[in-house]
Amino acid sequence: MVSEVVPIPSRVESLAKSGIQVIPKEYVRPQEELNGIGNIFEDEKKDEGPQVPTINLKEINSEDKEIREKCHQELKKAAVEWGVMHLVNHGISDELIDRVKVAGSTFFDLPVEEKEKYANDQASGNVQGYGSKLANSACGQLEWEDYFFHCVFPEDKRDMAIWPKTPADYIPATSEYAKQIRNLATKIFAVLSIGLGLEEGRLEKEVGGMEDLLLQMKINYYPKCPQPELALGVEAHTDVSALTFILHNMVPGLQLFYEGKWVTAKCVPNSIIMHIGDTIEILSNGKYKSILHRGVVNKEKVRISWAIFCEPPKEKIMLKPLPETVTEAEPSQFPPRTFAQHMAHKLFKKVDNDAAAEQKVFKKDDQDSADVHKASEKDDCDIVAEHIVLKEDKQDSAVEQKAFKKVDQDVVAERKVLKEDEQDAVAELKVFKKDDQDVVTEHKVLKDVPAKESK
Repeated sequence: MVSEVVPIPSRVESLAKSGIQVIPKEYVRPQEELNGIGNIFEDEKKDEGPQVPTINLKEINSEDKEIREKCHQELKKAAVEWGVMHLVNHGISDELIDRVKVAGSTFFDLPVEEKEKYANDQASGNVQGYGSKLANSACGQLEWEDYFFHCVFPEDKRDMAIWPKTPADYIPATSEYAKQIRNLATKIFAVLSIGLGLEEGRLEKEVGGMEDLLLQMKINYYPKCPQPELALGVEAHTDVSALTFILHNMVPGLQLFYEGKWVTAKCVPNSIIMHIGDTIEILSNGKYKSILHRGVVNKEKVRISWAIFCEPPKEKIMLKPLPETVTEAEPSQFPPRTFAQHMAHKLFKKVDNDAAAEQKVFKKDDQDSADVHKASEKDDCDIVAEHIVLKEDKQDSAVEQKAFKKVDQDVVAERKVLKEDEQDAVAELKVFKKDDQDVVTEHKVLKDVPAKESK
C-alpha cells in the first residue's frame, strides 16, 4: 500500500503554525552553512569580540568643518572595514518608523488566505508581491521566510495595484518612509564620494541619480522555527544594490561574516542598519566593502525586517571601477557589466545545473584544474558562493565579458554559451587558474569557521 504524500504548505508561516517539531528536509541546510549558529539571543547579548560599528549622523552636515569631517571619517572607516553599520540620528522620525513597522506587521498578521491575494508569480517573472523563496540556490534548499516585495520609489515607477490595501496606513506610511530613505541615501552617497576624493554628487550620479535609482522594499517575515539550528532565514549573500537600509522589530537574526567568523549584529534602538552593496564596492574598486551576511531564525519569536535596496537601472549604466579609483598599484578588480549582467552572473554562479555543467567543461578541457573543481564540487552549497563571484572577478575576464555581451542577460542562454562554446570555456578556465589562490582561500574560509562557535 502506497502511503499518502502530505504536501508541504507553500508558505513558511503556515508550516510553522502547523505544529511540526521537525522541519522538512527541504529547509535543512548543508552542514557547512550551519557553522556559527548558536542561540541568537545569547549571541546578541555578548560584548566581547568584533561589533558592527554605530555611526552617529547628527553632524553629517555640520557647518563646523572639523565636526563634519569627523562624522564623515567615521562613516568612511565603517564602509572600508565592515561594509555595514548601525545609523543613529539619521533624521527619520521614530514616529514614522513606528508607523512603517506597524503597517508591515499588521499586513503579515492577516490570514495567509488574505495575503495570497497579493501573491507574486515568480515563474512568469513577476516578483513583486507576497511570496516565499523558491529553491533556486545551488543546493536547492529553501529558506525559512515569507516576504512582501515591491518598488517604493520613484513614485512613477511604483505599481500601486500590488500595494496592500490593509492596513489603511500602509501606503501613506511606506510612501513617506521611502522618500526620506531616498534623501538619506543622497547624504550617504555624498560622504562616500568625498571619501574617494570625488565630487560629492559623483556616486549618486553613477548609480542613476534621482530619476533612475530604484528603491525596492522587501519585508522579510521569519516565523518561529522548531529547529533553528538546522535552518536559515536567508542564506549567506552580499547585496547587489548600491546601498541597503534595514529596519527590524528588535529581534536579533542578522549575522555578518567578519574576519573569518560570523558576528551577530546587536539590536540598536532607533537605528537603521545600512549595508554597502556590490554596486558601490565595484564603483570604488573594492575600497568600500560589500560584506557577506545571512539571516538566522529562532524558536521563540517571529522576526520581521524591512529592507530597502537602492538599485541602479538594469541596463542604462555600465558598472565598473571609476577611473579615479584605478591606478597601476591598484588595477581594476572588476570587469564591466550592466546591473542586469551582474545579477545574472551571481545567479548563474549559484544555480546547481550551471555549476555542474561548468565543472564538467573545465574538467574536459584541463586536468590541471582538478583540485579547484574538486573543491567546487564539495562546496556546491558554499555559503560564501556570492563572495566568490566578486573575488573571482578580481582579474579582468575579457572572455567572460564577451560571453555576457553575446547573450541577452539570460541565465539559460549563458548556460548554453558555456556548453556550446568550448573555446570560450577554455579561455575562461585560464582566468580561473589565475584566481586559483582566491578560490582556495574562499573555500578555506569555511574550514576556518569553527563548527559551533560559543557565543
